[in-house]
Amino acid sequence: MLKLFMKKIILTIVLVLLAVYVLPLNKINWGKVAWMPGETVTVIGEGKSVEKNQIASYTAGVEAVNDKKETAVAEVNQKVEALIKAAKDFGIKNEDIQTQNLSVYQGEEMYYDNGVQKSRKGQWRVNNSVEITLRNIDDAGKLADMLTSSGATNVWGPNFRMDDTNKVETALFDEAMKNAKEKAEAVAKSSGRKLGKVLSVTEGGTSNAYPVMYAAKDSMGGGASVEPGSSTVSKSVTVVFELK
Repeated sequence: MLKLFMKKIILTIVLVLLAVYVLPLNKINWGKVAWMPGETVTVIGEGKSVEKNQIASYTAGVEAVNDKKETAVAEVNQKVEALIKAAKDFGIKNEDIQTQNLSVYQGEEMYYDNGVQKSRKGQWRVNNSVEITLRNIDDAGKLADMLTSSGATNVWGPNFRMDDTNKVETALFDEAMKNAKEKAEAVAKSSGRKLGKVLSVTEGGTSNAYPVMYAAKDSMGGGASVEPGSSTVSKSVTVVFELK
């Protein structure tokens, strides 16, 4: 009995080896084996909130023009020092005052020599600007007036924005997820399906502030009224839901 069983095993092995040798197995199309994911729906959920602006920033620039570069640079440095001192006297802290840009260049002058137009080096022009952050936006108009009267050649601002949007964005996350689920349920219902579990969530979000520009003029009087306005804080999430 044992001998017969062993003969059957040997015969089976021989047949398998013979099939491997004779049959063109490499040419047989075995088909493609792949994992097929279930059906899904991808939606973007949004949450928005309008918040009052909390801080304002200004850029104040000074300029000097002179035949000598050293003289122009010294004049600008003196004006910047006076501008910074005025800002500190106004109540601005050191960390809210930052020098932005220093530009030193020599212009060209056009002239005629025996009817031929030529150019030569002209005066030196030096510019420097300072960024100032105001934490008490109720004084936005007063600070703008102070900057224009303290020797600033140009004043840009105030540019209003929120101080910190992290807390607001965190609160808007639940709203964005709720909005995403509502959109996904509408898609599922319209296709005769049911909404399944959340497969993935990708966060995104932005805060947009719209600046109010303050025009600096020599004839401008004090007490200018500046409205700080609001910023729209938004939070978005891209969510992939399973469809059943």
